[in-house]
Amino acid sequence: MAVSRQQVQADSGAAAFSRHRGPVTCVAGVPGSRLAVSSGYDSAVGLIDLEAQTIELLGYHRHLVNRVTVNPAGTLAATCSSDYTACLWDIARRAPVRVLRGHWDDVEDFAFVGDHVGVTVSRDRRVLVWDLDSGAVMKILEGHHRDVLSVVHADGLLYTSGDDMTLRQWDLASGALLHVWGPFDVETDTCAIDPLNGRVVLGGDDGAIRIFSIDGGQALHTIEAHRSGIKKVAVSPLNGDILSAAYDQRIRIWDHASFEPRLELQSHAATWERSLNWASDGREVLAGTFDGTVLAWNATSGALQCEIGVDPAQPGNACLNDVSCNRRGVAVTVSDDGLVRTAQLSADGPRWLHQGSPDDGRVLMNAVTVSPDPQSEHSTLVWCGAHDHRLYLCRSGEGRLETMQTLALGEGPINCIRVVSEAGGANGAVQIAYAACYSGAVVRLALANNHQLAVDSKLRLHDGAVKAVRIRAQRDLGASGAADGSLCTWSLDGNIRHQLAGHTAIVDDVDFDPSGSLLASVSRDFTVNVYKVESGRLRHSILLGRESPKCVLFWDSETVFVGNYWGHVWRVTLKDERVSAHRFADNGISSLSRSPQGLLAASYDGSLTLIDPVSMAVMSQIHCLQQKLPGFERAASFDTV
Repeated sequence: MAVSRQQVQADSGAAAFSRHRGPVTCVAGVPGSRLAVSSGYDSAVGLIDLEAQTIELLGYHRHLVNRVTVNPAGTLAATCSSDYTACLWDIARRAPVRVLRGHWDDVEDFAFVGDHVGVTVSRDRRVLVWDLDSGAVMKILEGHHRDVLSVVHADGLLYTSGDDMTLRQWDLASGALLHVWGPFDVETDTCAIDPLNGRVVLGGDDGAIRIFSIDGGQALHTIEAHRSGIKKVAVSPLNGDILSAAYDQRIRIWDHASFEPRLELQSHAATWERSLNWASDGREVLAGTFDGTVLAWNATSGALQCEIGVDPAQPGNACLNDVSCNRRGVAVTVSDDGLVRTAQLSADGPRWLHQGSPDDGRVLMNAVTVSPDPQSEHSTLVWCGAHDHRLYLCRSGEGRLETMQTLALGEGPINCIRVVSEAGGANGAVQIAYAACYSGAVVRLALANNHQLAVDSKLRLHDGAVKAVRIRAQRDLGASGAADGSLCTWSLDGNIRHQLAGHTAIVDDVDFDPSGSLLASVSRDFTVNVYKVESGRLRHSILLGRESPKCVLFWDSETVFVGNYWGHVWRVTLKDERVSAHRFADNGISSLSRSPQGLLAASYDGSLTLIDPVSMAVMSQIHCLQQKLPGFERAASFDTV
């Protein structure tokens, strides 16, 4: 499953690896040294020298790497991947030594129990206890009802948390479930153990840190720490001070005795909140960024000490997160590097037209859509939704990107935007936009003829983060899906028409068919569902295999396209429920869009592909990132190591 650094370099002529070519998901210090191990969405595992400020490649997984943990002796690292495995790495030898197979969905976290036993948690809802010497599963702990995202161990006890809004305590020796905290009102992505003070710490999507006693289980304290969801909590090995990082883009340290704020770390715009850890000596805090770099802060002063992997010539990574296309066939993309790019793809050949960032500088963007510019037929309005909770309204035309307005929505990262033209509509608005936000809100925005943008209302349609929103072509109905598994249709003023049952996990995307009579949705339960819009009844539920879908597009009333996290586009014909898979990218397909020339697919590997929707042949393809080192495709597999 993993490919070693030596194998890659043998085939690629010692190719250089100077940073991750995708977001860094985790950085873990190696005890007794100035080294750290990093993991990324580029599937790579890196070794960081914090003194020399360099990074080298240890090897690759077959899919993105979610987490890295180092054992107390500093001899082994464990990496958890969306290829459904965990891998052990010998740090001294710079090589993989064993792969752990047994999960059937993304492996999210790992805890060492000494050098011979380890524990993994997964989106398959199970906790597995491993014999690290043989790679055998020793125990399977079941009880979580949804994805398990975090695990920690101390004194023979395990603590796990995840999307079922609980924190659970297990006896490692017997596998017995000893205590359940919750369910709470929000998802609980992250937990940490404080053995010095006998406490377990839980981070919630409401921004609160909840602290419980290990012995009696009683609630000790709640810290109202952040204004948005907490993605990581960690406890200082020195004294039990609590580190928290959240989607409000603040990293804070809380005093272990008073629970009062002690310090806020110097901000960095590209920090990924989930990636943070204390160094093993407690003197530094380590993290990764969406730019593929590694950060280190002084834990006493909060000052940012270094950023490793900076490339001044090409800052950031062009991992494409969304694509939209105007009527002239010009595609617009947004990406992790904060740049908005336009491209023309056709059978005659692809070309990038221009790129630019908002006037305020680069900011990670998750969502984009385009609409006509009511003031000029030669330009296009570009609506961008960013990780910093802001909506950026830009104009694209004449080879440049002009920022017209920036609006803070205050509802967490923006995951999706859709626009309805309403020339001469209500309140003088010419366009109405709907933004799907992490808070669970769909924000309705009104754009006036003078390009002034304002929040019209906030539709509270879901309890979990809204992943996708679509507006029916008839401009009378919306649909949205969320991380809590909910899916609904609603009138454009926010009155729910139907709650659509059928999914059992995160709903990642939705789309109406061109006639507006059908609605398709895809979910982490590995299905594409199709509903009759007027009745809300389920017409099709088609299992897509064990590779998670990400995006969906209705081509006509009988054809649905689904992009998945493994680089495939599935063509689904509803008449016979036939599914055919076609691979177009080395990483996940992030978004699908219509073009006058065909089907457009954007990928996290930095590629944009124009596809013939009938033959599924590639008509044109363009790249703005080389994510894998040359030679990776020819390198030997982990199984031969």
